[in-house]
Amino acid sequence: MKALLCKGFGPPESLVLEEVPAPPLGPGQVRVAVKAASINFADTLVIQGKYQEKPPFPFVPGFELAGDVVELGEGAPPHLKPGMRVIALSPKGAFCTEAVVDAAAVLPMPKGMDYAVGAGFPVAYGTSHMALVDRANLKAGETLLVLGASGGVGLTAVEIGKALGARVIAAASSAEKLAVAREHGADEVIDYTAEDLRARMKELAPKGADVIYDPVGGDAFDAALRSVAWEGRIVTIGYASGRIPAIPANLLLVKNCSVIGHYWGAYQKHNPRRLGQSLMELMQMWAEGKLKPHVSHALPLERYAEAFHLLMDRKATGKVVLTMG
Repeated sequence: MKALLCKGFGPPESLVLEEVPAPPLGPGQVRVAVKAASINFADTLVIQGKYQEKPPFPFVPGFELAGDVVELGEGAPPHLKPGMRVIALSPKGAFCTEAVVDAAAVLPMPKGMDYAVGAGFPVAYGTSHMALVDRANLKAGETLLVLGASGGVGLTAVEIGKALGARVIAAASSAEKLAVAREHGADEVIDYTAEDLRARMKELAPKGADVIYDPVGGDAFDAALRSVAWEGRIVTIGYASGRIPAIPANLLLVKNCSVIGHYWGAYQKHNPRRLGQSLMELMQMWAEGKLKPHVSHALPLERYAEAFHLLMDRKATGKVVLTMG
């Protein structure tokens, strides 16, 4: 099988596409012929050694994939069948033509969903859904400010916030990106490269944002913190800007606000049942037409370096997906 290998930390060009033996199938596992796999921002950190988890070399990166069930290990659940179209999560190993994953992390793909959309669905939508519902307790009628609103997770937060009945303000770094956010439900937009985020928020939401969703960090977080409402909640998802912000505790005290961390991947270990429930709720929302996944680029596996750079250079909106033929 073909696999994209990380043999040492470095830029995307340091990855190597090779023919390797197919991984063995263990009890409770599923072998999947991979049709598409999504690149997440976390993948760009993993290959550079900047992520909180560092697999031993060599390893195949990639957290999520879509494809067809080929073979079932002993003890795999009976609802999974060879030939079934599925979505799967894995701590690593998605960027290849044949993956072995735990059966507990495999979901049947909804009828009508294509492989590219399925591959990019669980991490981005799952992250935003649990951030807004479980961590921030977003309620209908509240104001939600989404930073990085056209990115992989940001765009899903716009959609989910709107589906939950919130007023959604989308902030991003260009008019083109904000146009995508509007197409996906944003009520108001802020270009934080051309406008002062804090001043614009005073115009759009004089009392501040009840919930702020932040996958960006850096200067955007600093400005957003000063735009949070009394008893508001800021959910920090990641630091795409490259700078982890320092939080002035006095501002939290004055506004009685909360800064909440959210590492979605940890739910696979600590609360897999809730993670599964969340994904099933999202599948239902998709089936009802409330979610419209946006894949801006689907590139063949051989163009992996180009695909990684689309994310790293902030040239993509929504998801970037690698296809396996």
